[in-house]
Amino acid sequence: MSPESRAIATAQAFIDAFNSQDHERLAGTLNYPHTRLALGRFRTFDSAQESVAASTAAEPRLTDEGWHHSVIVKIEPVHFGVDKVHLAMTVERCHENELVYNTFDTLWIATLDENHWGIKFRSSFLR
Repeated sequence: MSPESRAIATAQAFIDAFNSQDHERLAGTLNYPHTRLALGRFRTFDSAQESVAASTAAEPRLTDEGWHHSVIVKIEPVHFGVDKVHLAMTVERCHENELVYNTFDTLWIATLDENHWGIKFRSSFLR
């Protein structure tokens, strides 16, 4: 499987784990330290345990906004090498009735670290 295919599969595994709110599995789709840039702030998670705690803490906010699931509607490897792939993506957040209530662009960097493909960096225009 090519690095681009592995990166795309890793991004989809992240979304699948996010949709099921399986925080342990979600943490397993990342490489550490993992950095996220959203809402003008950088946040770095040094371990899977930190990631699990953060995603668990965010679950009530998703419930409050009526989130039911997210969908990758576009994914394109824009730069790639043997151990790193930049993915330009568009993601939709949906209510249970499939109504899209938020669409945003995001750039993810997937890396091959210690024989594990994971998302190392995410930068989102999430509103």
